Amino acid sequence: MKTITYISPEEAVKAIKSGDHVHLSSVASAPQTLIKAMVERGRNGELKDVHIHHLHTEGPAPYADPELEGIFQLDSFFVGGNVRKVTQAGAADYIPIFLSETQKLYRSGVLPCDVAMIQVSKPDQHGYVSLGTSVDATLAAVECARTVIAVVNPNVPRSFGDAMIKIEDIDLFCEDDTPLEEAHFTTPNEIEQAIGKYCAELIEDGACLQMGIGAIPNAVLAQLGNHKNLGIHTEMFADGVLPLVESGVVNGKNKRIDRGKIVSTFLMGSQRVYDFINDNPGVLMMDVGYTNDPFIIAQNPKVTAINSALQVDLTGQVCADSLGRKFYSGVGGQIDFIYGASRSEGGKAIIAMPSVTNKGVSKIADCLTEGAGVVTTRSHMHYFVTEYGAVDLYGKSLQERAKAIISIAHPDHRESLEKAAYERYGSHYTYIKMK
Repeated sequence: MKTITYISPEEAVKAIKSGDHVHLSSVASAPQTLIKAMVERGRNGELKDVHIHHLHTEGPAPYADPELEGIFQLDSFFVGGNVRKVTQAGAADYIPIFLSETQKLYRSGVLPCDVAMIQVSKPDQHGYVSLGTSVDATLAAVECARTVIAVVNPNVPRSFGDAMIKIEDIDLFCEDDTPLEEAHFTTPNEIEQAIGKYCAELIEDGACLQMGIGAIPNAVLAQLGNHKNLGIHTEMFADGVLPLVESGVVNGKNKRIDRGKIVSTFLMGSQRVYDFINDNPGVLMMDVGYTNDPFIIAQNPKVTAINSALQVDLTGQVCADSLGRKFYSGVGGQIDFIYGASRSEGGKAIIAMPSVTNKGVSKIADCLTEGAGVVTTRSHMHYFVTEYGAVDLYGKSLQERAKAIISIAHPDHRESLEKAAYERYGSHYTYIKMK
């Protein structure tokens, strides 16, 4: 077994050269001690033209500071909250990519990976460490990088699946005992609870669930206490899943692949979630190329995928990545799971969102805002849910879709939307009946 020699973060980041492409492990596992040391080298004039890549990360992102232009260039795979403003301002950038294919960027050689900076659990007696809360594209980065630098942190949970890597795969080791970043979510409000109720009514016993993290997913999960034999195959999960596991509602008995296992590629939540996956053989943290492959997703029956949106137009086009021309998040895994669920036997693909913004502006529009991106196409759209109900758009004509979508718009905006639909489709629209 390889003997580990620990060095300081400052010494470790000397492996980074000007012009290198550097991958950072994601979400709660962002290696902050290495990030700090790397940025300090940049501020001291030792580096230039270093490209940073990652999915969304929690905590500080000093490499995206506009003052470091020409030293670091962030090209992220998903625009997280900590880099949103600088990305919108053009000081950082975004690579549009399906989450399932982020790993392919490295493995295919389309995107270089010179240095991978990761955070891992303490080595076990067999010479393995775990990537803990985030496998995603980081495993591919470890495989492809010229140099792998790992922060060994006792707070990183020892998760299984593809998360386990050999210490021989790591070149340089540092130590840190900083707790992982936690996320705490607000209690769902009345609108989110209503959306959760309508989504929960679409979920059948034996379904295999995918949903994100936040108020609406938590509202859905809170209403599944009387369901039976649910499974989880998702890209991420948080605290809301745990009560359902503890009560036996989530047991994975109906899954055809990874039966009895919770499958995810990263997670974000409280310390309780991190403790839950630690040494838990019931949770598999897998490569994103596995979790988000639509053809793998579809192998489980009754896959029910619940995703959110920023805006939906009257034809069923879904914008989930941008506010007009300003990028807000990214493509993520939405289409991976929408398509996977639609191919699943008895599967359901659901887009759920409040009908209006916090300022009362309708999120349902005649046309998407100029510059807005279409993440889920109208032909992929199945179920659509707001606090006013759920409609199934699959197989419906454009005019039938408009009627259905307007029926769950906010009452204050239905008249104007009906007028827009009439202007688009003409007098025949008045004869269309909802099915």
